[in-house]
Amino acid sequence: MPRRSQTIDDPQDMPPAVPRRWRPLRRAALWLWGWGRWIGLRLLALMFVLVFLFSFINPPTTWTIIQGQSEFPGRASREWVDLDEVSPHMVRAVVAAEDANFCAHWGFDMVEIRKVIASGSSRGASTITQQTAKNVFLWQGRSWPRKVMETAYTPMLEALWSKRRIVEVYLNIAEFGRGVFGVHAAAEYYFKTTPDKLTLAQSAALASILPAPRVRNPQTGSARTRSIVSGAQTIRADGRDSCLVLGR
Repeated sequence: MPRRSQTIDDPQDMPPAVPRRWRPLRRAALWLWGWGRWIGLRLLALMFVLVFLFSFINPPTTWTIIQGQSEFPGRASREWVDLDEVSPHMVRAVVAAEDANFCAHWGFDMVEIRKVIASGSSRGASTITQQTAKNVFLWQGRSWPRKVMETAYTPMLEALWSKRRIVEVYLNIAEFGRGVFGVHAAAEYYFKTTPDKLTLAQSAALASILPAPRVRNPQTGSARTRSIVSGAQTIRADGRDSCLVLGR
């Protein structure tokens, strides 16, 4: 017996009918999906444009700086400095303290993330790129919306900025104490010097307060500072600072 040809009119090929009572919900879900996708794509485009602009335009300020300077007005004068005007000791100290594998990863340090997960520790594994994304474009505090946006910004920074640019921006907007933002203000406020003249001990002391800048003070003789000094010397010796092209 010849097989009956199947057409779109064959009831077996027709999709199951949506019950009438669910049709308004289905239309509402499709409408919400359409608008959500429209908004999401335009938000990503705006984020991309901002990251591109700040690849060659210095961020004038951030939400954290505005808040901190309003709480502690006149504490320290903030001034932008190019990376070439910052002591190599300071650059290495920050990398050693915050993200020793900075030159090797693409924004997320999977080695450190695995270590944190395996140990069950509550400490973070944020890279300098992630911290820069948060400090420039977002806000402080822990929340899922902020973390999702930080995760979206991070690969954009790695794609559009050089490693030197990432560190330069980070050093110029990082909080080094209450109302003290940027390496220029920190060098002047704590050591009465300029960023290019910071010694290794002074640089390590400044880097030591970055995880908790509002509760710590830079101490050149502390155990944490000595550890950062050792770390800075190590990444210089083994070449993990190679992407930064620093003076030796």
